[in-house]
Amino acid sequence: MTNPHHSRSAQAGSSPEFINPLGSSPENTTNANEAGAETRSAQEQFDINNWLPITANRNAKWWYSAFHNVTAVVGAGILGLPYALSGLGWGPGIAAIILSWVITFYSFWQLIRLHEIVPGQRFDRYPELGQHCFGPKLGYWIIMPQQVTVQVASSIVYTVTGGKSLKKFFELVIPSIGGFRQTYFILFFTTLQLGISQSPNFNSLKAISLLAAFMSFGYAMIAFVTSTITGVRHHEHVDHSFRSHSTPSRVFDMLSGFGTIAFAFAGHSVALEIQATIPSTPEKPSRIAMWRGVVVAYSIVIFCYLAVAISGFWAFGNTVDDDVLLSLEKPAWVIAVANLMVFFHVIGSYQVFSMPVFDVIESYLVNNLTFKPGRQLRLFARSAYVLAAGFIAVCIPFFGGLLGLFGGLVFSSTSYYMPCVMWIVTQKPKRFSLHWWASWFSIVVGVLLAIFSPIGGAREIIVQAKSYKMFS
Repeated sequence: MTNPHHSRSAQAGSSPEFINPLGSSPENTTNANEAGAETRSAQEQFDINNWLPITANRNAKWWYSAFHNVTAVVGAGILGLPYALSGLGWGPGIAAIILSWVITFYSFWQLIRLHEIVPGQRFDRYPELGQHCFGPKLGYWIIMPQQVTVQVASSIVYTVTGGKSLKKFFELVIPSIGGFRQTYFILFFTTLQLGISQSPNFNSLKAISLLAAFMSFGYAMIAFVTSTITGVRHHEHVDHSFRSHSTPSRVFDMLSGFGTIAFAFAGHSVALEIQATIPSTPEKPSRIAMWRGVVVAYSIVIFCYLAVAISGFWAFGNTVDDDVLLSLEKPAWVIAVANLMVFFHVIGSYQVFSMPVFDVIESYLVNNLTFKPGRQLRLFARSAYVLAAGFIAVCIPFFGGLLGLFGGLVFSSTSYYMPCVMWIVTQKPKRFSLHWWASWFSIVVGVLLAIFSPIGGAREIIVQAKSYKMFS
């Protein structure tokens, strides 16, 4: 069976010949390609490549990159930043946010440059770049599991966030409905995603992503202004000491806090896929438009992150909830609007992170299991994924713990150090040069996050699970 990511011209946006169908094992791909070469014409292969959601449409503008990246980065993680500060303290917490922003801004630049590092080819998917850097087999298995884990984790967390935010909205506006179990709201969010997930490709989400980007900025500003007003009124009674009193608990809280901050910078796992939607020519490569959009997005990111983190922790101190909007109570209508904004934002974020997963699943089904591309395949495959993510979200709806666990476990790799590793492998910067130092510093920070942060997040989930009743 021929490769769905078959090489094409640079103008059309080609992928390397050796790239495997995402989701299939490298060992099986060669045999599948040889068998498929006899049964599928070049035109049929071209049609499949133009059917898969990542490469189906390459007409995006630079501002698409801006709002796609705002939607991807300014997500549920921002709501947990004040809670992260309550475990880290003022100095370490703010320093960690700023340092993470600097490191991930730099690694974003690296990914954008690496997208077309080989003349005439485009690495449209994170695993494709990994294969170029580390080899067809090793690169595939290094990158693909991590990227998919990031995106599945994001889907789960956004499902939890959507359900919680909608419940909070109704508690404030229509208490009789808000009294229903949180499970029902998570299931409603999941049902909504069943329909939206049938969007054929990345660019078909542009209206949803644009709305989500505006919503993210809107609720961030509401959280900032409302927290500031609350802090002005009550800051003299607020305790800004560490959330926990015992030394072991403080250590676990700090580890979880670092993971929460890492989760807040998750956009790299979809960076190459977003850039793949932008047209590229030798005279005007896609990196120009992509970088312009990322600069705009990251300027919004650092402003929103510091504003929400500082105001939320200042207003509520060590009693702040793991979702700062849950700590806000007055004025009720403003908090209700903010929670509704969160609900609409995570609808878009869910789709931005899920689209590469859909690409993985559909590529595997078409190339390895010989399913016929079409609406029926998408309906079956995407619905199964959405339902699975919704079920997990119902079972473990622990927002803060999930941020810490997933943030350190895989987000630190895809956002902090893996782009730097690939940069060193391909570009071989001069020893002790600026890029050499910057890359190795980012790698060390990212690896430490990956080792220690999941411990804090897992411990928080265990503690919360002791008092949790399934499907409550």
